[in-house]
Amino acid sequence: MSGTFRVGADAYDDFMGRYSVRLAPLFADFAGVRAGQRVLDVGAGTGALTAELVRREAVVAAAEPSPEFCAALRERFPEIEVRQTPAEQLPFEDDSFDAAAAQLVVAFMSDAPAAMRELARVARSIAVCMWGVMEMQMFAAIERTSQAIGVSRESEHGARRYRTLEELVELLAPFGDVETGRLDVTASYADYEDFWHALAGQVGPAGAWLNSLDDEQQRAAREQMFRELGSPDGAFELSGRCYAARVSTDARSAPVPTSATSTSSSRSTNST
Repeated sequence: MSGTFRVGADAYDDFMGRYSVRLAPLFADFAGVRAGQRVLDVGAGTGALTAELVRREAVVAAAEPSPEFCAALRERFPEIEVRQTPAEQLPFEDDSFDAAAAQLVVAFMSDAPAAMRELARVARSIAVCMWGVMEMQMFAAIERTSQAIGVSRESEHGARRYRTLEELVELLAPFGDVETGRLDVTASYADYEDFWHALAGQVGPAGAWLNSLDDEQQRAAREQMFRELGSPDGAFELSGRCYAARVSTDARSAPVPTSATSTSSSRSTNST
C-alpha cells in the first residue's frame, strides 16, 4: 500500500474519518454483515468500518499494513485480532471468514487482483468500495485547484484505478457474479479553516500533492480551493459517492438481504 498513509491516526481521522465513519454502516449493509459472522476488515485503517462491524456483533479481525494504524486499531479495539500485513499476503487459513470487506482501500493496493485472490482464499464473500474521484466534492475541488494553479497531480494517477463500477466489477468478476451499489455520504466542516487543516495533515495522495507544493504554490492553492468550494462563510458540508461491488466466492455463502444489494443511492445524514 502507498506510503502516503504513514501518518498518525488523528490526522487520518480528521481528513477522511468524517466521511468513512458515515460510509461504514452503508457499506456493511451492502456487504450483508450480520451478527455472529466472521468478518475480515481489509486495509482497516483507523477502524471506521471495524467499529461498525463490532457494533453489529460480528467476529472481527483486521488486516492493515500501516504500523501507525495497527497501533490505533489495537488501542481502540483490544478485543479483536489485528494483523499488520498487506492484503496481498494474508496470514489466515483458507476459508477463515464468512466475509472480507475492503472499505476505501483497493485503489491503494500494490497488486489489487492478487489481493482479491487472497480475499477469495480466506473468505466466502468479498465486498469492496472506493470513492469516485469526480463524484466526491472534495477530490473534485482539489482536481480543479491543481489545474487552476498549474501544478499537476500526475504522481497519484496510480491511485485512480478501481474508482468506477466498471473497474470494480472487472476486479471481482473472476470470482463469480458481481453485485454493485452506489453509496452516498456527506461530511461536515466547521468552516474553511477546518477543511484546510484536515487537508494540510498530508494524508493520502491529496495530502502528498499539497505537501509537494512550495510556499507560494500552497498560498495559491489555499485561495483557489476556497473559491472552488464556493467561498464558504461558516459551516458547510461536502458530499461524496462511493462505488461498491460484492461477490460470493463460495456456494455455501448465506444469501444477502435484499436491502443490502440495492443499486440505488443511500444517504447518510445522522451518523457521526
